[in-house]
Amino acid sequence: MRAPTTPRKSNRTKIAPGPAKRPAKAIANLAAAKAAARRRKRDRLTPQEIEAIFFRFREVTPEPKGELESVNAYTLLVAVALSAQATDVGVNKATRPLFQVADTPEKMVALGEEALIGYIKTIGLFRNKAKNVIALSQRLIAEHSGEVPADREALEQLPGVGRKTANVVLNMAFGMPTIAVDTHLFRVANRTGLAAGKTPLAVELGLEKVVPDAYRLHAHHWLILHGRYVCKAAKPDCPRCLIADICRFEQKTPA
Repeated sequence: MRAPTTPRKSNRTKIAPGPAKRPAKAIANLAAAKAAARRRKRDRLTPQEIEAIFFRFREVTPEPKGELESVNAYTLLVAVALSAQATDVGVNKATRPLFQVADTPEKMVALGEEALIGYIKTIGLFRNKAKNVIALSQRLIAEHSGEVPADREALEQLPGVGRKTANVVLNMAFGMPTIAVDTHLFRVANRTGLAAGKTPLAVELGLEKVVPDAYRLHAHHWLILHGRYVCKAAKPDCPRCLIADICRFEQKTPA
């Protein structure tokens, strides 16, 4: 009987697989991203530059105003709620006759949803907005004695009211130094380097950290108007920009 044989050990040394090599393009992209991040950090606006930006805005427009028309805090709340995905011009055209017949929550509820639709049918998403306006009016009557609360949390509990709408109402109706971030302000804050952020909330919190107290009340109006008429999305009008020499936007349009 033959003794069992022991399997021969191989003399070859096993080499553990090394990490997969990154493609050259990926390495280049990563290096570029890191360089851009370092540049952004290095090129942040200084407190003196931020002061200069708002000083210039104030010199040209000491008392900026929002362009939505209203007659009281309630109609301001309704107008801002209606302005989502719509222009201020379009909202004003619809609300001028509306606010002549319904300028309080009680009158709006009495008007009713179908009649309200007749006034705002030229505004985008008018059916859902009409439903929200009636619902928020009912909540104001039931929970706040028909008055608009001067409190962000209470405002955000109302149907169709988000943080931006609440901030606009707190600022314009109650004189609080809130910052309402719309698409224009979001673009300007990121382009200029005032407050880079991937979300409206990140931009809002970033601006709250850097805007000097003396300019906080009007800051969001200056930035919104600047974005609407000068620092436009498709083609910013850099030659007539008040702050072009400070702005960190790299793709400035030539004169």
